[in-house]
Order: sequence, then C-alpha cells, then structure tokens
Amino acid sequence: MDGTVAKYVSQKISKTRWRPVSHSTLQQPETFATGSWDNEVNKISIWSIGNNGEPAMEDGYEGDPQLLCELQHRGDVLDLQFLDQERIVTGSSTGAVTVFRHHQNTQTISVSRSWARAHHYPSDNAPCTGVVCSSPEIVTVGEDGRIILFRADHETVTRVIDNADSSTIHAVTYLKMSEILTVNSIGQLKLWDLRQQGNSPSQILSLSGDRVPLHCVGRHPNQQHIVATGGQDGMLCVWDVRQGNTPFSLMEAHSAEMWEVHFHPTNPDHLFTCSEDGSLLHWETSSPDTPSFLQGGRNNSMMSRSAMAPAGGNQSIISAWLNGDSSKGRLETTHMLPSQTLSVNSLDVLGQFLVCGTDGEAIFVNRQVPV
Repeated sequence: MDGTVAKYVSQKISKTRWRPVSHSTLQQPETFATGSWDNEVNKISIWSIGNNGEPAMEDGYEGDPQLLCELQHRGDVLDLQFLDQERIVTGSSTGAVTVFRHHQNTQTISVSRSWARAHHYPSDNAPCTGVVCSSPEIVTVGEDGRIILFRADHETVTRVIDNADSSTIHAVTYLKMSEILTVNSIGQLKLWDLRQQGNSPSQILSLSGDRVPLHCVGRHPNQQHIVATGGQDGMLCVWDVRQGNTPFSLMEAHSAEMWEVHFHPTNPDHLFTCSEDGSLLHWETSSPDTPSFLQGGRNNSMMSRSAMAPAGGNQSIISAWLNGDSSKGRLETTHMLPSQTLSVNSLDVLGQFLVCGTDGEAIFVNRQVPV
C-alpha cells in the first residue's frame, strides 16, 4: 500500500509498539520498539523513523527505520508495552516480567527491574503471555492461569490471583482503572474488579458453541464497554460487556489465527487486525453519507475508530460496532500489506502511523494511514 516502507531485520518480530507521544503537542510518532521470538538470540530493539535533522526527501519519506539501540532478551518476547516515555515492559516465554529503560541521551537500553519466573508451574516456567500497563501499575497474565499485579517502582509483587483461570490466559486489557478483562484458550472473556480481594471474576462472557481459543483483545478508547477480540478461527468479535454474555457482532476476518486487534486510539471508527495468514486488515465503519459503492458487498467488513468525534457523531460508530451481523454492510476492509505468506504477529497504530512485525523478519511502517 502507498506509504509503506519495509525493513528487513534478520529476526522474527513478535511485537511492535510506538513510543507514546504527548497529546498536548501535535507531536508525530517517531520511535517504536520491537521484540523478537524464535531466534537463537532474541532482542528488544528501539527504532527511529525520524530523519535525524536531515531534510526529508522530496516525496516526504524519510527512508528506512533506523536502529537506535538493542539489548538481548532472555526467551521469546511474548508481549511488549511502553510503561511511559522511557520504560518498556516485556513478558517472556521464560515466565519473566522485565522493565527496561531506554536512555535516550546515550541510546542504550538497560534492565530497570525484573521478576524472574513470575509465571510458573510447580516445576517449570510458564510463559507470560500478556502485559498491560497504567504507570506505575503493571498487570500480566500467563499460561499458568495467573494474573499478577506489579508496581514498576516496587521490588515485590503487589498481588497474585493464583487460580484466575484453569486454562491459558492469552491477553489482558484495562477496561477502567480498577477493572481488567482477560481472554483465554476456551473462548471466554472474564472481567476482574481489582478492588475485590477474591479470586473470582465479576463477569464471564463466552462464544457459544465451539470453545475457540481467543488470542487478543482490544478496547474501544471512548466506549470502554466495547471490546473486540480475535482468536484461532480468525473471526473478529465485537462485544458490549454491559449487555449479555455473547458477542454482538461476529465477522469473518482472517483465514488463520488472529494475533492482535487494535482500535485506533483517537479515531475508533477504524480498527486493525493482523494474522497468521500473512495479512493486516484496516476495518472502517462507513458513515451514513458514505457513497453507495462502499456499502454492502460481500467483502465489505471494515471497522473504524472515532474516539475524538463530536458528542453526536459518536452514535453512528457505536451503532455500527454494536449492530450485530447486520452491520457487515457498513464495514469495509482494506489490506494494508503487499501479499505475503508468513505471519503478521503484531501491529500498532498512532495518528496516521502504523507499524507491524512479521515472521518474514520484516518490519513494515506506513506513515499515511487514512484515518
């Protein structure tokens, strides 16, 4: 797609995340982090898409992402999140949870804090499968069915919910400051109120019928009760956690596992998914005045994100996301990558900037996402 630059990096990329930018300034994202997996030596790396003060080329592209610094990472990077502008949290296949610090003045990375074997079985490590941060709080989930709460500035673990799940928890997100939502390998979403001391979820939602493993969850940035999930069957599900225990919408998205789903953080009429099938899809909800050629049609299954829409303007988006299967005609999808066969493992989107990482040992950056 126009505006996409590919960078080949000689390692399978498991996670890509933009460094947060200040909302008070109209700053463009220019730095992102990657984690790798299934390599002899895994790494976390920091990249820049800025032009380092040199004038941009005439067509407006600054060329390839440039590696700023990297550090060896023990085990596969199974999740990676920015805690703040300088610190990054990873979950490892070894069960460890690690906080790294990016020193921007020297362009180096160091380990700030690490909890080895945070996730574990009685006699073995259990992979840490998901991380979510709200500085200084960190929440992780794992194959061991545990939910663990940390504070980045404390050595000791804040809290462990030991038997949160009898199956693998694959991903976690915040709904509110004191509420998280997890998805597991038997097709369930579980809501947890962290103010409660018990080990039981406050609500369980699930796919009816087959217990298809869910791999990822993304929360609508404005309407926190709306979440999207993806799983082993490649289906995109949209849920309203306030109503009912089954998804509002089910849409065919990918032909293999969906690894990540993200609403655009400031324009949630747009949503992005990536998959084992080698594709990255941009979903967009059509507004009522969308030309008729964009409506209906078998392949129109896009979504959009509009977080900063005016108060009245949000209704069409919400109804489009929560209109059940009938909304398919008002969704359009666009393939964001040239056709390729290897898995797209991770994506992140900020402003008009999208980054993704693949098993084809490539990072793709698009600076012109139409949102």
